[in-house]
Amino acid sequence: MTRLGVNVDHVATIRQARQAPEPDPVTAALLAELAGADGITVHIRGDRRHIQERDIRLLREQVTTRLNIEMAVTPEMLALSLAIRPETVTLVPERPEEVTTEGGLDLISHAEEVESMTRQLQAARIEVSAFIDPDHEQIEAAAKLGVPLIELNTAAYAEAVPRGLQTADPAFQRALRKLEAAAELGQQRGLRILAGHGLTYRNVGPVSSIPEIEELNIGHNLISRAVLVGLDRAVREMLQAMASSDWS
Repeated sequence: MTRLGVNVDHVATIRQARQAPEPDPVTAALLAELAGADGITVHIRGDRRHIQERDIRLLREQVTTRLNIEMAVTPEMLALSLAIRPETVTLVPERPEEVTTEGGLDLISHAEEVESMTRQLQAARIEVSAFIDPDHEQIEAAAKLGVPLIELNTAAYAEAVPRGLQTADPAFQRALRKLEAAAELGQQRGLRILAGHGLTYRNVGPVSSIPEIEELNIGHNLISRAVLVGLDRAVREMLQAMASSDWS
């Protein structure tokens, strides 16, 4: 079964809205693990808009599954990751004014920086992933640069099914086929495949069913649900949605 990585960034977003001590994303991460999450993901941004250094240091001490830290390809983030030593670092693009990550990292135009950072992280025994669009050129670049994991950006797929699955919708079918082809190519090139961005309880089933995809990273939709029903139930319901075959 496809694993679930829970992104707790937006627990920190609520906290930072009032500069208060709660809710604590570290506590949320531990609750997510107890509910069945296979890993915890956070994105520490240059502007520290939600996750703080304090959070990732405590997460490193307390997470018992796997800690995945998303970060930009910068010297600051490299130094931070080498100090924290999570299981995985996911390299992502980042613009200060963006609301959320707007697309995959362009491995072709950032080849030198990505290759250097990947080499240094791997020397420290930190697994490296790159968040990329499901394009063949980017997948080939990942393989060439020695990036062993890729996380396919599912934003275009999610935008094709904003209110739920519409399997007759050509946009839905095209986006799903593109993810399937990208996952297959990635595996052929010796890469391990993850996916995420914009996935919801309503649209996660088809992506979770792509056999090459090992893990999905899901944050905003799951945390939004948790605000209403609690984190334990939200995680368990997402795992159920991932396992469901009702969409097919």
